[in-house]
Amino acid sequence: MLFVAVRAFRIPLAALAGLLSLPVLGQHAAPGPLIVGAYAQGSFIIAHTPAVKHLAVSHPTGVELNVQRQTNGSEPWHAWYKYPKIGVNFVYYDYHNPVLGRSYASSIYINKSFLRTARHELNFRIGTGIGYFPVRFDLETNHKNTIVSSRLNAMLQTRVEYDVAVTEHWALLLGLGLNHYSNGATTKPNFGINLPTLLVGFNYHQQRPFQPFSPSPATNEGVGLGRNFLDLSTSIGWKQRNESDRRKYAVNSVSIMGGRRVNRKSNLVLGLEGFYDRSLVAQLQDTTRSGEYRPDVKKAGVFVGHELLFGRLAFVSHLGFYVYNPYKSNKFYYERLGLKYHVTDRFWGALDLKVHRGAADVVELKIGTTL
Repeated sequence: MLFVAVRAFRIPLAALAGLLSLPVLGQHAAPGPLIVGAYAQGSFIIAHTPAVKHLAVSHPTGVELNVQRQTNGSEPWHAWYKYPKIGVNFVYYDYHNPVLGRSYASSIYINKSFLRTARHELNFRIGTGIGYFPVRFDLETNHKNTIVSSRLNAMLQTRVEYDVAVTEHWALLLGLGLNHYSNGATTKPNFGINLPTLLVGFNYHQQRPFQPFSPSPATNEGVGLGRNFLDLSTSIGWKQRNESDRRKYAVNSVSIMGGRRVNRKSNLVLGLEGFYDRSLVAQLQDTTRSGEYRPDVKKAGVFVGHELLFGRLAFVSHLGFYVYNPYKSNKFYYERLGLKYHVTDRFWGALDLKVHRGAADVVELKIGTTL
């Protein structure tokens, strides 16, 4: 699936606090202005696999409430990205189908302007959070719900928005986007739900037109251009093998990664990592007879990647190749997408999704140190 690659990201609480507080350069710098919005949403369900076609017949409707803070130049990265907005929202959906029921979700997001005048804005928005589904798959009572198998799911939102002023502070908002929910293969079945969305609503702008706090362009001073670094990390995740085995199996990894700050927005990285997936042990026990040879389930891989930087927060993307893989339970390569947050200059946490050829493998909760 095209959308599974970003399906299970949740930003750590420390990152959320850092994004919304927007630390400032000087003691007397004021936070950026707020934008508060309310939108109605209309959607349909994409039948991305035959297993969900019987559910792609209703037209879900929803409501979204959100608040955004305009970045204002109090951090150098605000100017590098042309002063994006940082927001948090609440989204309610009624799927008009008793098999799916309703959902409640909240996410944080970044909203970047591609066109901004005194009256008009054209923005692209992407965010991630957590969704709650009271109605889920149950083998005995709700076996038709092949989309949602756990009450808690990751949420991904992408959107193009057009905001046009109708008064000094009020604006009409029109948008076209995608809402995606999935549990990242922690519970099966895990087909997820994709909702193309048309939305209309209103925004209240505390300040319009927006004026940056610092009119002078940010410099490269202090960002560490050309700096090399070494990261050591370990992770844990849990996954379910199939619908009939409801147990959760732990998956661990360790990694060593070298990187270089190549410009204001980017790190390039190269690493080596090892994996131990206990669900593969159970799988081998089911498929081999007593005394029969069982291959080693441990795996090792090398990866290359990129980190897109937003202050202490980074969006991580890796492409890896297995160099030790005796039990070939998957393809020879894997992808990883995630969010990494530096709590201090030395210590960081991350939440990643490891993927095999578009299918979610495991959500990794990671901690690490930078040497």
